[in-house]
Amino acid sequence: MTKISDCPNCGSRDQYRSVKVSSGGGYAPNYLPGLARWLSLARFSIVLCRECGLARFFASDEARGKVADSKKWERLR
Repeated sequence: MTKISDCPNCGSRDQYRSVKVSSGGGYAPNYLPGLARWLSLARFSIVLCRECGLARFFASDEARGKVADSKKWERLR
């Protein structure tokens, strides 16, 4: 993930990206099921708009590379 567009909610360019975080664990649900390596969870970054507070989640390159072959995801057309 290198390019982030303006905020789709308010159009602001004042946005911040988190470090990569785990997609679940503990009591949290697994937000990217079937896209991790064995005994680990997939990771994603969060982009937060400072202006309106919209938070967007972006799956890592590794997780996105597995989605087409995963039985836990359905392609929308």
